[in-house]
Amino acid sequence: MAIEAGDFKTGLTLIVDGDPWQVIDFQHVKPGKGAAILRTKMKNLKTGATQERNFNANVKFDAAVIEKKKVNFSYMVDNTYSFMDMETFETYDLSEEQIGFNKYFMIDGLEVNLMLFEGSILTVSVPATVELTVAETSPAVKGAPSTQTKDAVTDTGLSLRVPQFIEQGEKIMVSTDDGKYSSRA
Repeated sequence: MAIEAGDFKTGLTLIVDGDPWQVIDFQHVKPGKGAAILRTKMKNLKTGATQERNFNANVKFDAAVIEKKKVNFSYMVDNTYSFMDMETFETYDLSEEQIGFNKYFMIDGLEVNLMLFEGSILTVSVPATVELTVAETSPAVKGAPSTQTKDAVTDTGLSLRVPQFIEQGEKIMVSTDDGKYSSRA
């Protein structure tokens, strides 16, 4: 299916130069003279690299068909993350490079989606928020404003800022988009 650059939307996946790319952001630009262009920020789904590119609004691309497969995170050994399909019991191993920032959200039994393109695994897609345990944080400061935050480290190694009232050992919800505190669990 052909997609014109003028029909871009955030999250769209398409094939550019033989690789699958995802549109992160885009902007239509109409210069004083000449044809309109589309200024885009895109992420290469194979390498994880982001790039800003400009296209004429009438250029056509093929849609990248990204298959999703539900799996559960099983364990990690030597920077290799293992996942299991709970229906077929087939296992999949991904490197830390393929997992990327999502490594901070890998907890036993977490259900994720493997992202596949033409049969090869690209990466994993995690839920919007995950429940993590605070492994390290300083005690609350008496009399501190309720809006004040402090440093904390989760059991998965993620460093983030949390409200003063959060204690060590407490479970919190963390946004997987930016790794920020969402709420108490």
